[in-house]
Amino acid sequence: MDIDISAIAPCFADEHQSPYVLVCVSDEHAAAWADVLGVPVRQCYIDDALLEARAQETGRTKSEIVAAKLPDRGSTMAGDFGEILVFLYHAAVEPGTELIGPKKWRLKQDRTKPAPYSDVVHFVLPNWPQPSGQDRILCSEVKTKSTAGDSSPVKAAIMDCEKDRTSRLAKTLVWLKERALIDDLGTTTVDHLERFIKATDHPPAQKQFRAVAIICASLVDEELEDTPDEEPADHTVVVIVVPSLKQRYEEVFDAVHTTVLETGEGT
Repeated sequence: MDIDISAIAPCFADEHQSPYVLVCVSDEHAAAWADVLGVPVRQCYIDDALLEARAQETGRTKSEIVAAKLPDRGSTMAGDFGEILVFLYHAAVEPGTELIGPKKWRLKQDRTKPAPYSDVVHFVLPNWPQPSGQDRILCSEVKTKSTAGDSSPVKAAIMDCEKDRTSRLAKTLVWLKERALIDDLGTTTVDHLERFIKATDHPPAQKQFRAVAIICASLVDEELEDTPDEEPADHTVVVIVVPSLKQRYEEVFDAVHTTVLETGEGT
């Protein structure tokens, strides 16, 4: 992936395993996210080169262009942030592994709604362009809970992770291929996607599924009651606990706008 993960990986260092993974982000790390994540989050929505080109071609400011990509405050912003956090988490927990991942948030037709299909997908292709038995797909279903309410993020993530395993991942790959034929998906190419779509033409690939709940620290105790008593055989349950989650993700999105101003508004 083309995002520098070195400054982000320490956020996920406090991790406890089995029968589910519990990651507790510290107050210190969460408070630093506005400084650390502004640029990576912006790049999840629009490529820097495209941002520059659109500013030149339209005569509009970069701030206006970025604002046309970002969600408004509310549930979609919370959900997008949770997905992007897991996109970064995938890389953080596999240091030294080259992950190829489409930034689906660039492909949204409506900035006020979530991106469709499987939430976060990465490909590991260590011998590319030669397919091999070491090839993997990482697929995570993500639910975020930043404020009190009736939602059950752990339970919902586990239920929807099953949809990924049974059919939705396959539909996601086809959809991504269709988009890759028209749009630039960055590091993800049509050939990468076809390696997994046409699975029978290649050595068997591993599929690793995660059900991930991003939960505000003030709400987590009750939500942990939905975690499994035994480690599931076909997926991994991950709970990422973030202090003052709503405040922190809103600060990050505010910082996205600041990073645009810092790049210069030249049109």
